[in-house]
Amino acid sequence: MKLTSYTNYALRSLQLAALRAPALVRIEDVVQVHALAKPHVRKVVHELGRADLLVTQRGRGGGFQLARPANTIVVGDVVRLTEGKLEVVECFNSETNTCPLIGICKLSRAIQQATAAFMAVLDDLTIADIASNKAQLLNRIAPLVPLEELDYGTSTKRRKGVL
Repeated sequence: MKLTSYTNYALRSLQLAALRAPALVRIEDVVQVHALAKPHVRKVVHELGRADLLVTQRGRGGGFQLARPANTIVVGDVVRLTEGKLEVVECFNSETNTCPLIGICKLSRAIQQATAAFMAVLDDLTIADIASNKAQLLNRIAPLVPLEELDYGTSTKRRKGVL
């Protein structure tokens, strides 16, 4: 299964917000850390705000943060929000289906089961889970965005790159 870049941007934005909580994350932080396009990240953050997953603050010194604890934001729910209905093959959509084998095709049934299993795994995963290796993640992004710039609200040692 391949998820869209839009979903990736959403999950990365939520992950960075979890790492930085309770401080604000700037759109520029996400852009720099993940080498993403700023207009796309802005659009994703807006949608996540409308879905009450992020709280956004406009203006100078603004940014975004998680709207609720990271352990209550389910990755599967984020995927459903950003992907819509997962129609892996044409026959999943009754409006566009032209397959004469609908209803008797074993391949279609297998793909439906695979999609359900895929989503079941994502439904068992939260934003807290994908941010749980915080020290490793922060070490990896430190060369991309100076930690002084991100100011994660941690000790001076951490801001200087010493974990």
